Amino acid sequence: MSDVPTTPHPAPAARRARAAVSALFLTNGALFANLVPRYPEIKASLELSNTAYGLAVIAFPAGAIASGLAAGALVRRIGSARTAVFGTVLTALGVLAAGLAPSLGLFVLALLLGGAMDALTDVGQNAHGLRVQRRYGRSIFNAFHALWSMGAVVGGAMAAAAIALDVPLGIHLAVSGALFVTVALVALRFCLPGLDGETRAADVAASGVHDGGTVEGPVVEGGRPHDGASGPARAGSRTLWLLVALVVVAISGAVVEEATGSWAAVYLADALDAPGAVAATAFIAFMAAQFVGRVTGDRVVDRFGQRAVARAGGVLVALATGVMLAFPSLPGTVVGFAVAGFGVATVIPAAMHAADELPGLRAGTGLTVVTWLMRLGFLLTPPVVGVIADATQLRVGLLVLPLAGIAIVLAGAALQGRRAVRLPDV
Repeated sequence: MSDVPTTPHPAPAARRARAAVSALFLTNGALFANLVPRYPEIKASLELSNTAYGLAVIAFPAGAIASGLAAGALVRRIGSARTAVFGTVLTALGVLAAGLAPSLGLFVLALLLGGAMDALTDVGQNAHGLRVQRRYGRSIFNAFHALWSMGAVVGGAMAAAAIALDVPLGIHLAVSGALFVTVALVALRFCLPGLDGETRAADVAASGVHDGGTVEGPVVEGGRPHDGASGPARAGSRTLWLLVALVVVAISGAVVEEATGSWAAVYLADALDAPGAVAATAFIAFMAAQFVGRVTGDRVVDRFGQRAVARAGGVLVALATGVMLAFPSLPGTVVGFAVAGFGVATVIPAAMHAADELPGLRAGTGLTVVTWLMRLGFLLTPPVVGVIADATQLRVGLLVLPLAGIAIVLAGAALQGRRAVRLPDV
């Protein structure tokens, strides 16, 4: 026996499916990002006040929350890949309708539709990505999320170019929507066949990797944690508590991302008197560091396990943001947000993966619940920080960042440890 753990090379079908899921993630990131830079134009054309605009744009995450629980049922009925592509097509229509909406009411309805369909895509692409990861027998999930981040950059750049070239909003969104819908439809041809719940055992077997134990934590049977207890009541209670902990992990990751996206530039500009170009660097640094963390995250997770990596990331978030708020300065704040972005990079993917592997749940159920409730972090963080900031100051409101880091450390105990890999016979 060799002393070095190895994994077999994935089959060509798995490699094609990986490329297809990568395309789906990039498409999902790019679609909505084509709309966001044109929000000021929409706000002006509809003559919205700041309050009306602020309430209107949360329709997208609200729509996602409203439809999120339906995603699991759809995955079980038509499969994760078809669910992702179905949601992509309708998300593109929702984004186009939002851009063309002649009134506030229609704008909100279009965003609700887009957000609701985006939730289907989100669950579908993540579920299929986890199927492909099982075929690989090693972590590749963080790379999918890195491509989502890249897609958001691509979409934003497309929108910026369209604005610079004076391309009408309707034409811009129609062309971008058609482009990415075409990419999604082509990708569907190369996804894995079959329904998720019926193919789990085959996906694990196809990897050639033994998932029969972990270096730390509960024993794993068939890719799902098992504590050796018997009886449905015991299994159900343990699964419920694990699911609650994973929801806390995912929401905490969402809080870090949304607080940065909504308030980082405002904090630098208002509290630290940074000019506009400098104020934007905090969010850019966060996203760039998160991208790096996700690109490198799979190898680190394979080596140390989801639990250790996510909890270490929570420590980084808590320390970096705590220090930057305690000792405010422009460079320290930019560095603090960058470290937080790197620390939180693998947190949400880890929670999704662990939820999808929970015992006693139908295919897609754990992933759907975590993805659905995670959106509460995106929905509630901006107004919560704003209310606290109005009552005290923004620096106090941003204490949600180190608190979220601490929550990741505590609830991250529910994540999986390092998996054992089959040793080849020699």
